[in-house]
Amino acid sequence: MSSSPVEKADALARQAAAAAPGQLSGFALYSRFALAGAICCSVTHGGLTPVDVVKTRIQLDPVTYNKGLIGGFRQVIANEGAGALLTGAGPTFAGYFLQGAFKFGGYEFFKQQAINLVGIENASNYRTGVYLVSSAFAEFFADIALCPLEATRIRLVSEPTYASGLVSGFSKMMSQEGIGAFYAGFGPILFKQVPYTMAKFVVYEKVAEAIYRQYPKKDMSDGLQTTVNLGSGLIAGFAAAIVSQPADTMLSKINKTKGLPGESTTSRLIKIAKELGFRGSYTGIGARLFMVGTLTAGQFAIYGDARLLDDRILETLRNPKQSDAIHLEGRQFDEFLLWYIA
Repeated sequence: MSSSPVEKADALARQAAAAAPGQLSGFALYSRFALAGAICCSVTHGGLTPVDVVKTRIQLDPVTYNKGLIGGFRQVIANEGAGALLTGAGPTFAGYFLQGAFKFGGYEFFKQQAINLVGIENASNYRTGVYLVSSAFAEFFADIALCPLEATRIRLVSEPTYASGLVSGFSKMMSQEGIGAFYAGFGPILFKQVPYTMAKFVVYEKVAEAIYRQYPKKDMSDGLQTTVNLGSGLIAGFAAAIVSQPADTMLSKINKTKGLPGESTTSRLIKIAKELGFRGSYTGIGARLFMVGTLTAGQFAIYGDARLLDDRILETLRNPKQSDAIHLEGRQFDEFLLWYIA
């Protein structure tokens, strides 16, 4: 009985992987993905700390900071000095180092599990669903690591005299309010980050696919591939910012101060949502579009350059032996290849 295309595709991929004894796999492979993600997220988020400071001030005090992004920069510098623009840089770098590791490493891990579960061809045919589910699972675990440090960052930015930095701010919150204070914003951060990451990865993958379908990746120089990563990441960042802006504003509000005695996180969120309204939830969207678009473009450029490509498997798939030929015709095989190398 002849094998199905799915079985042939999977068998060929396993055969090619076995023929590459020096190829990383398992923990070694995903730790590389995680390190690349940690670097790209910490560098981009840390580098944009001044924009994040101004964005957070606009969200928390729109009456005072009502002159847009550039005006907000001028107000912060005039009132507190240029050093205030680096408030929260420590927790930003540390938090997004951890988050980036879980997000990008987890995304690749869960995507591979989906391929293992349903087969390469089925995963290719329904890859949008694979992108969505993989990114959602990865972000959930990433947010567990990020939430305490993000809570510390927002407290430092909203109350400049609260503490001198990451360690003192973290310790003060822990001693005065307990560990629950670090996760008061866990609901909003999930509401913000999960749709953000799903939009980010799906839009990036779709834009990159469209470009590589017209201009094959194998014919591009490294510089052009980096440019594609930058452009795709920029568009993905804009989409992700718009989708997640309401939750980002609520997260800033709920972490600004501690709740009233006996007040639950859910009741606080409901109260904040009513106070904000739809228009208020998009306060600071201009600054966040700039910030998220820039950092997402930078993340995918750095990550794309750091990411490993399995050249032996790719070459085997492009030139399979006659006895192992996968009978996928025309565009179907092209899309299968495009999925596999993505």
